[in-house]
Amino acid sequence: MTLPPETVADTDLDPVAEAAIRQALLQVALGHAPADRILRPGRLLDTGTGLWRDVQEIVISGARIAYTGPAGSWPGTAPEIVDLPDLAAVPGLGEVHKHIESSHLTPEYEAALVLPRGNTWTCEASHEFSNVDADHTLDFWLAARRAGSPLKIYPLPGSAVPPTAYEHGGGWLGHDAQRDFLKDSRMVAGLDEVMDWPGVSDPANPSHDRLWGMMTATMAARAVVEGHAAGITDLPGINAFAAAGIASDHEMWTAQEAMDKLAAGLFVELRIHSLTEMVQGLLQMGLRDWSRVAFATDDRSATDTLKTGATDHNVRTAIAAGLAPEIAIQCATINPARHMRLEAWQGLIAPGRYADIVLLDDVDSFAIAEVWADGRRVSRGKTYLAEIPQIDWPDWASDTVNVGRTLQAEDFRIPAAPGRETMTAALLRPFHWAPNFLTADLPVQDGAVQRDSARNVTKFAVIDRFSGRGEVSKMFWLGCGPATPETALACSMAHDKHNLWACGSSDAAMALAANTVAEMQGGWALVSGGKVLATIRWEIAGLMSARPAQALDADMQALLKAAETIDWLYEPSYNPRWQPGFPERLAWATLTCSPWTWVLVAPSDHAPEGLVNVTTGATHPVVW
Repeated sequence: MTLPPETVADTDLDPVAEAAIRQALLQVALGHAPADRILRPGRLLDTGTGLWRDVQEIVISGARIAYTGPAGSWPGTAPEIVDLPDLAAVPGLGEVHKHIESSHLTPEYEAALVLPRGNTWTCEASHEFSNVDADHTLDFWLAARRAGSPLKIYPLPGSAVPPTAYEHGGGWLGHDAQRDFLKDSRMVAGLDEVMDWPGVSDPANPSHDRLWGMMTATMAARAVVEGHAAGITDLPGINAFAAAGIASDHEMWTAQEAMDKLAAGLFVELRIHSLTEMVQGLLQMGLRDWSRVAFATDDRSATDTLKTGATDHNVRTAIAAGLAPEIAIQCATINPARHMRLEAWQGLIAPGRYADIVLLDDVDSFAIAEVWADGRRVSRGKTYLAEIPQIDWPDWASDTVNVGRTLQAEDFRIPAAPGRETMTAALLRPFHWAPNFLTADLPVQDGAVQRDSARNVTKFAVIDRFSGRGEVSKMFWLGCGPATPETALACSMAHDKHNLWACGSSDAAMALAANTVAEMQGGWALVSGGKVLATIRWEIAGLMSARPAQALDADMQALLKAAETIDWLYEPSYNPRWQPGFPERLAWATLTCSPWTWVLVAPSDHAPEGLVNVTTGATHPVVW
């Protein structure tokens, strides 16, 4: 399916086109002009009131709704009437905070995955792609819609570009860039999650002026400054976060924390990993007004979405936890639309809004029968009916991994001081949120500091993929990666800077894995015994692939099957989601935002060995 000609100008919410659309809609609403079709569901949820209305009609003109009311009440004519007496209509679901990059699908294939699951619009938190190619942020996120995709993507350019002042590559966004983003397209909903709290709160932090510049430009446009308040649980900190003008948080871990943030005026975005406990806790605490609560997908792979769903899974989970279905649906429709200031287009089945409608077989189980978007049926069951636009992604999207040379085993060697038999090494472990790194005395052999698999100590490296200089930082990590000899895992998703990383039991294996990922222009590579066992290709920005979700999932299953032949190290961490086995979450263990302190980043003038405290800017040798 491609958008009909009259709706093409609608894809960017151009104000002149918008006025023309509204003028035409009012004539249709009065019955003075014909509509394209009428939908007549058995009942309709008015998310503005939370009430069901029986035997309604939805009058559609182009991609928009012109009229709603009791069946037969509209005075006009339409060539098509679609009677759906056994189905309940609710608005298209919205993603208040999602990184489409974490589905690893380009936007046109993301649409084919999530639309049958009820998602018709997404607020794209773009600090992933923006960190790879900041200058083309809007070009990338608006391309699929402009090419005819029915999924509406409202980009929020990344505040974390770079994530901290101690990282580089892929671009730099400040006040002027954010001002221009907001001016260039009305689809831009605001500023992506502000996550460098030390940079916001400390005037001496080198990120302070850049962050406040972006926030100032966003506030000047009366747009939304989204937040990421991980680790901020004390009342002074919560109040300071809200006082800064940051509007939301999706990083809460307890219902009490969520209630404290609601009390401070923050909009809370609940994620699936704690959604059941959050809903039950907030109900027990007596929360009456859920209008400042939404459900956030945040990061969810195509594999997980195929298994469980998109925001429809969040809605079902909230209902199962005891939330009334009407409120759960509001948390995925009108609440995020109001928060993101998109209520004129999304969140309700009402005049002027996009004709994005989810039709349910059963409300209590949120069973989706079909989905309409832009006034047309786009799915039945899980079958996507619309055509997927074929986009010839340019080099700026498909040629982003620039290591600049073939890496060698020597690049991962950590030299020892002359004459030493042991060296003290700094150790990190996945999700190490302590204020200080760990240490261990490690053996020296042939002038290099060695791993110690008996103590769960392996080697981890970050490879600069932006400058073409092939610079490598490396250190020892605890409890992650392969114990199997001559084995390594590498990936180009490394939140949030997205340099390459490699973790392995030998330097030669790490070089092979990293080179394999670079040659693919991104993805995963698992190697062992000098052979590549499995790969996943993410050829777009090193984060996504332009192909169906099912094809991507097949590669993931092959990687997981190959990983079953490997013995993986494991050491419990602060994060309860760090589990034994294939260490997929290592891609998130590279984060540099709060509450992380000591992290390994690509080499820079500030931190030549890459080990830096992102709260204070302190650096430290990896061995001494």
